[in-house]
Amino acid sequence: MVKAVVTGAAGRMGGKIISLISITEGINIVAAVEVAGHPIIGRDIGQGLGLGNTGILACDKLTDCIDQADVVIDFTNHETSLNYFKIANQRNRAIVIGSTGFTDSEKKEINELAKNTRCVLTPNMSVGVNVMLKVLEYCAGILKDDYDVEIIEAHHHLKKDAPSGTALQMAKVISDKLGRNMEESLVYSRRGLIGERTKKEIGIQTIRAGDIAGDHTVIFGGIGERLEFIHRAHNRDNFAKGAIRAAQWIVNQQNGLYDMQDVLGLREKT
Repeated sequence: MVKAVVTGAAGRMGGKIISLISITEGINIVAAVEVAGHPIIGRDIGQGLGLGNTGILACDKLTDCIDQADVVIDFTNHETSLNYFKIANQRNRAIVIGSTGFTDSEKKEINELAKNTRCVLTPNMSVGVNVMLKVLEYCAGILKDDYDVEIIEAHHHLKKDAPSGTALQMAKVISDKLGRNMEESLVYSRRGLIGERTKKEIGIQTIRAGDIAGDHTVIFGGIGERLEFIHRAHNRDNFAKGAIRAAQWIVNQQNGLYDMQDVLGLREKT
């Protein structure tokens, strides 16, 4: 039985993960963490989630409860996630991180920490999205530079980073397959007299509105035809289920940095 601690327990993703773990075989919640001063601190985490009394009280310090767990599941923010990663590293615990918006210096630190820690870090834990990433890689290898690539992502109005980590991951998969430098290829907006579209650019556009859980559309536009690949998240269940699957998988792995392609067995063997 995998024992998990969920951080950001009162958040939308934290609450969803706790609820789904309660009905998932092979994994249990042993602790939950929220920021200091949050009203949930000291209260049973089942309250407000329809789970009744679980006997698990939310705390405000991961260091106070991480030793009870095999794995930390974290969907907070890039700064907090990095701090929790450091604690997991110190206590030799696995961690699953779904936060996005990491800076280049934070990414470098994460790579160093992963040398001594088991970690799944991915901007989107949806099984469907990760299958789509594999499809995009395959199609880009066939279509090559003959088709223009455009990515459109839409999320709720509370999302703080743009473009989404998932859209950037899609752009990376495609640009790597096409042999392009992603940072040089991406075009984030177009306005005015911009001239003809270059063959090397990858357009990536952002929409923020209402309560959209997450929509991603990738267009391969050719002459006389186009291919469109669309993933729509109707709610957060798919992300939570992926995170739980990753948590059950990572505890049996060697130290290193993994993503959902590894979890799902989609990574090509080298």
